[in-house]
Amino acid sequence: MKLKFLRTFAQLNIAILLLLIIAGFSIIGTIIEQDQTVAYYQETYSNYYLPGNLIFWKFLLFFGFDHVYKTPWFLTLLFLFGTCLISCTFTQQFPTLKSARRCNFKSEAKEFRRQEYYTNLKNLYFAKCLNNFKIKKYTIFQQKEIVYIYKGILGRFAPIIVHIAMVLILTGNTFAAFGSFNAQELIAKGEIWHVQNIISKSFFTQIPTSPVRVNDFWIEYGPKNSIKQFYSDLSVLRTDGTEVSRKTISVNFPLRFRNLTFYQTDWNAIGLRVRINDTVYQLPIKSFSKAKNLWVSSIPISNTPDKGFTFITNTLNETFSLYTSDGIFLGNFNIGDEVNPLKELEIVEIMKETGLQIKADPGIPLIYFGFGLLMISSLISYFSFTQFWLSKKDENVLIGATANRAKLNLRFEFLTITLAYKK
Repeated sequence: MKLKFLRTFAQLNIAILLLLIIAGFSIIGTIIEQDQTVAYYQETYSNYYLPGNLIFWKFLLFFGFDHVYKTPWFLTLLFLFGTCLISCTFTQQFPTLKSARRCNFKSEAKEFRRQEYYTNLKNLYFAKCLNNFKIKKYTIFQQKEIVYIYKGILGRFAPIIVHIAMVLILTGNTFAAFGSFNAQELIAKGEIWHVQNIISKSFFTQIPTSPVRVNDFWIEYGPKNSIKQFYSDLSVLRTDGTEVSRKTISVNFPLRFRNLTFYQTDWNAIGLRVRINDTVYQLPIKSFSKAKNLWVSSIPISNTPDKGFTFITNTLNETFSLYTSDGIFLGNFNIGDEVNPLKELEIVEIMKETGLQIKADPGIPLIYFGFGLLMISSLISYFSFTQFWLSKKDENVLIGATANRAKLNLRFEFLTITLAYKK
């Protein structure tokens, strides 16, 4: 009963059908943004309708296309496909490997005629021929004057390794569906924070409690004040405040700590810290809607609204411009300079916050390991499994040969035997 069940799922057409269905839904999951809010899908797909005047975004949410890879029906497809792979491994690949390792002697002429190459020679240097196979690292089994020779048995392991790799990848995806989470945070420089703003999480997600500190944040500018890169100096702390891990991250260079990954995704200017008459004030700063790389802030110096200064900058690191309330240009200054002749005013700091994405995916190690095995199996599959049979009767020697790959090399080997060792 068990064997019949395994053979049912070991059929190639079932595995291909499941693989195509999984690939189709994976493509849908790639096209449709995953794990977003309901408001996002309402806004993005508000003008899309299905036949019957069915609202498209409601259809997406109802069938779980907003989180395809975590839906029960997608996980069921992965389970069925994994069952097909395991069934094929035990009912087909292991028996094939076992058969390949068995000493398969042939002695009858009709058995030799079934091979890719066959000949019947007289006066062959039998011992020298066998020694040639030995020099070329063939494995030789001899039973009196019947010989079975093979090389490249490692290539027979490739399909099994492929199946193991794919099962590992499927298992990794399942772990990700049950234990992953995605969070986004906007944190000001110097703050210590915990992961709180969870965008999506799985059934058995455990949110980490380790505090994280943003030590510093800065922006690297290129030509014409274009933003080249931005960096965050992060420290992961213990509950007692001691540092466990520290790294300066940037776009495409995240911090990895245990099963967490911290990505640099965004940034923002949130305020201006100024010193007026030895008193430090924190003022709001805004960017122009039509010029996102231009920030402005109003700096009052008295209770009178018409007395003050306008702060303008197009970089958040060094230089800024200052104007009076009447629009008179006072000059360009650097952060930390005392504004001359206004000795009582100093721009201390442009306050910035860093945008971070925090992800945990317990299935990633299995997925990476699975893909690594796939690459290894691809290399192993190029090992040709080559077999030779020799049977000596009196002065006649029957020779047969076959290979699953490297047909040209097999022909060369066969001609070497039939021509070089003929008396």
